[in-house]
Amino acid sequence: MKTDTVKGFQDFLGEEALKRVKIKNIIQTQFELYGFEPAETPTIEYEEFVKGDNQNDEAISEIFKLEDKGKRKLALKYEQTFQLKRIAKNQKLPYKRYQISSVFRDEPVKSARFREFTQCDADIIGASPKDEAELFSLVNKILDKLEIKSVIYFNSRKLLNEILVSENIEEKYREQVIRELDKLDKLPKKEVADNLKKYGAEKLINIFDNPEKEFEKYGAYKDIKNLKKLCKSYGTKLTFQPTLARGLSYYNGTIFEIKTKELKETICAGGAYLIDQSQSFGISFGLERLSMLTKVEGDSTKVQIISINQDEKSIKLAQTLRENNISTNLLLDKSIGKAMDYANSKQIENVIFVGADEVKSKKFKIKNMKTGDEKSISRQALMKSLL
Repeated sequence: MKTDTVKGFQDFLGEEALKRVKIKNIIQTQFELYGFEPAETPTIEYEEFVKGDNQNDEAISEIFKLEDKGKRKLALKYEQTFQLKRIAKNQKLPYKRYQISSVFRDEPVKSARFREFTQCDADIIGASPKDEAELFSLVNKILDKLEIKSVIYFNSRKLLNEILVSENIEEKYREQVIRELDKLDKLPKKEVADNLKKYGAEKLINIFDNPEKEFEKYGAYKDIKNLKKLCKSYGTKLTFQPTLARGLSYYNGTIFEIKTKELKETICAGGAYLIDQSQSFGISFGLERLSMLTKVEGDSTKVQIISINQDEKSIKLAQTLRENNISTNLLLDKSIGKAMDYANSKQIENVIFVGADEVKSKKFKIKNMKTGDEKSISRQALMKSLL
């Protein structure tokens, strides 16, 4: 029997698992501080629902397809936005929901690309440009908390379409042309230009190479200018990138990607789209990539109690600490040496010894595992030092 993980899937244990919990807690806290409510949706949906109206998108070609015993065609969710078509129905607008869960893509595995990964999404159904600005503020706040330096690149699908129309690019080719332009930050300019020739669109290279001021002549640029102004109120800086398109064709307005110097892949992305004719806007963080970048560490268990033939007293102390929200590991059946080794292996900060001397003196010996300092203190002082 093979017990290895399938390629592109991972186990998370120990420090890495604790770190992921900390990152999720930071993100969830900020989502809720900005007024978003949680939602949970199934991992498996009907294949036709997963595919939706965007069957030519690259991500759709990468869905995991399934079949149940009833021969129904099913699929694993590849993202979480499409499910809003169902859960946003009959919700009071604006409907602000967040969701943190695994998504799946049957795609080649690379350094920062996996076949199961965790998306942390926040979306507003019934969103105005002012809501977009607040979501950018939320993005900034989360990255600040994670101590990740980054740049927010943004554009407008409206602007891209307006330019393609003004340059007489045939409608049937526009989506493919936009996908090629989106590769300009990944491929040499000449290679992209050669790819555009088959659509008669190679002249676009020169247009999109112009400074930002040259785009002011297009009507859709006013949305870009307005969003920049709104974001300034939050102290959020956006960087205009006219070729940015994003790979999903359902976007119809503002689109963005957030990048860092340390990683070539995006760490957060999203944009504007329609849900049941309601203009909406969403953001999505990739948890695995955030974990690669942040120096934030997870919270290990704070205290370990070692019972030296004083199990009843040790149990009572452990329960008291837990009732005061102090994470506590209780060891009743190990020698002192093995218990200390265990505390070190789990990076537990404090060890408390409960033996006959401690019970008699009503003082507990506590050792800081990081500094090596030891002291004997009363129960009251012990509680104060740990809170």
